[in-house]
Amino acid sequence: MDTISRENTSYLPVAGVIVGVLALVLAGVALAKVSSTSKTVAAHTEQLTRMDTLESEVRTAATASDKASSAVSALQRSTQDAFNAVSLELGNVKGEITKLQESAKAPRAAAKGAAAGGAAVAGAGEYVVKAGDTGAKIARANNVSLPDLIAVNPGVNWSKLKVGDKVKLPKR
Repeated sequence: MDTISRENTSYLPVAGVIVGVLALVLAGVALAKVSSTSKTVAAHTEQLTRMDTLESEVRTAATASDKASSAVSALQRSTQDAFNAVSLELGNVKGEITKLQESAKAPRAAAKGAAAGGAAVAGAGEYVVKAGDTGAKIARANNVSLPDLIAVNPGVNWSKLKVGDKVKLPKR
């Protein structure tokens, strides 16, 4: 054994040094790669944070869009309801105009008959309301203007005339 240990031809220590140097080089390369990967991960983390922020903004915008959509729907419904109400009122006005046109034709015929038989007058300058009478009908039947008739009767509710009420007639 002494002979083997005294010979200095062993490459084992040189190989150990070479392997050690290679390990150090590989460790340096791995450290550089880990550092590069760490920087990439940090950049990706930043991008993920931005994406989360954008996602939050998109959700907020979607919520606002839903609210605006429901507000538009409510506005459409209320507008349609208003149009329906106006249509109903126009129908009522048309019916009242038709009644007024019919009543305008009727007093002329009634006036001809009243001239022959006499009008139902309670006293001088008074008129007794009959069924279907309105302020306009009374004014036409007595040849007076409607504004004069209204001025002489300030306490009369012309939309609620009752049969038998007495109305004063203006002087001609």
